[in-house]
Formats: sequence, C-alpha cells, structure tokens
Amino acid sequence: MAPLEIPMKQVVAIVKPYLAERILESLRRAPLEAVVVREVKGMGKQKSYLDQYADSEYSLAFLPKVEITLWVDDARAEEVVRKVVEVARTGRMGDGKIMILPANPVEMPV
Repeated sequence: MAPLEIPMKQVVAIVKPYLAERILESLRRAPLEAVVVREVKGMGKQKSYLDQYADSEYSLAFLPKVEITLWVDDARAEEVVRKVVEVARTGRMGDGKIMILPANPVEMPV
C-alpha cells in the first residue's frame, strides 16, 4: 500500500481536562480531516510540585489530561495550533504540550 499524495500533519495536544470542550468548540469550523480525543494521565516539569489542580488537592504523581489528536492539511496546521494555544494557555504550570508530526495517510483496501 502506498501513501496517498496528501501532505498532512498530525497535531497532538495534551491539555487540561476542563479546557478540552472549549478547544474542540474553537475548532468546530476548522478544516480537519479527523479528530481523536482520549483521557490520559501525565506528568511534565511540574512533577510533584503542583499541590493543587483545578482548585482541588491532588496527591497522585500523574495528573489527568486530555489528548486531542487532529489530522489537518499541511498548509493549515499552524492555524489550528494557534487556535488550540489561544484556548489552552492559562499561563500556569501544567498547561500541556503540543506536538506536530508528519502524517502519511494510506488508503484502506476495499
């Protein structure tokens, strides 16, 4: 199977759970090929330094996050990332991460 000749990017955003719905709403009209949303747990630079998360005590090493994976046309990837950052950035530790990866879609055989 050969990859399709569609230049695409895979944008993976790991964000705070309470921001996921707002991010998805901001992308409602964006030209996305596909979207996957998962509940995940993670730890970044904050490690155990973050005593509070979303106004409640948290003692676990891993904090709840939401992973939003988006597949988007190459030319629109930066625009989509800007929209995610606008909504997800709070300026506090633990805001999350965004990764942009090349995507090579393959047509499924019939």
